[in-house]
Amino acid sequence: MEPVPSWPDLLRAAAPGYAELALANIRREFPAAVHYVLAGPDDRPPRPREVNPVFYGSFDWHSCVEMHWVLARLLAVLPDEVPVPLIREVLDAQFTAPGLAAEAEFVAGPAGTPQRPYGWGWALALAHEIAGCGEPRAPRWTAALRPLAAAAAARMTGWLASADYPVRHGLHPNSAFGMSRALGYARARAAGGDGALAAAITARARDWFGADAGYPGQYEPSGHDFLSPALAEAELMAQVLPPPEFGGWLDGFLPGLAGGQPAALFIPAAVSDASDGQIAHLHGLNASRAWCWRRIAARLPAGDPRAAAARAAAHRHARAALPHVAGGDYMVEHWLVAYAVLLLS
Repeated sequence: MEPVPSWPDLLRAAAPGYAELALANIRREFPAAVHYVLAGPDDRPPRPREVNPVFYGSFDWHSCVEMHWVLARLLAVLPDEVPVPLIREVLDAQFTAPGLAAEAEFVAGPAGTPQRPYGWGWALALAHEIAGCGEPRAPRWTAALRPLAAAAAARMTGWLASADYPVRHGLHPNSAFGMSRALGYARARAAGGDGALAAAITARARDWFGADAGYPGQYEPSGHDFLSPALAEAELMAQVLPPPEFGGWLDGFLPGLAGGQPAALFIPAAVSDASDGQIAHLHGLNASRAWCWRRIAARLPAGDPRAAAARAAAHRHARAALPHVAGGDYMVEHWLVAYAVLLLS
């Protein structure tokens, strides 16, 4: 049997192509998916760049935020493998104070509501990644991103206070994934003295998911999921609960993991038509499942048989997803690289 390549080795080999793809995506304004409420018969949606001077590319707003995160993450973890001067130049041009002030206004207003919580979480992940990427220009970029991060954090905190129930399906409104993407930023803010968002995420995670048991993972996936509701929830709880408590919670939530059950969570999804934007989501399901399995395994004791099963599932899903990150239809290329970098780094 061939040795399984390490995650860092896989990322190192792919990083130049991933950076090239992200750079192309953030500057590609069309085609574009725009969510716009018409106020009257003569109203017309504006072009993306008129509303979003920074995050106008990559087909839609949240995907463009993801592509900027990809660049920041690659700068942080593999600066020797990516075109650092070009990435710096592009991010300098993108992260202007006026442009990001407009993005903050977008998030704070009604147009930002459809980004709940997925886009908000990715915006906070971007701000957190930029702050910690080690780039000499990062303090300037962080200052420019501050209004956007504040707007996204306020929207997230307000939503968590008002929502009575979580969203559990495998698309953008999934509550667990958005909360998880925001958690790094929230904890960094808590370390600086502002613990409101971190406390809200932790409290809601325990409230919504703490008593879950016997999750019906055998019903996954739905036909256009790019997240696993079961594994996104487990990944969030792996970050929120202390390791011993998480192990006990996982016993009740997915009791058959050590034996590869439910089998549906261990088998990568088939993708019949990657040019169909909804069916293409299933490539992302395979990538995001792999990431979740890695994160779950890392929070279990070394000798726990569930950890070995999770690691094997992570590699199985990665093999299904990674060949499709680049070189295919734009319905995949405009976003899947974010999940590849999330998985591999």
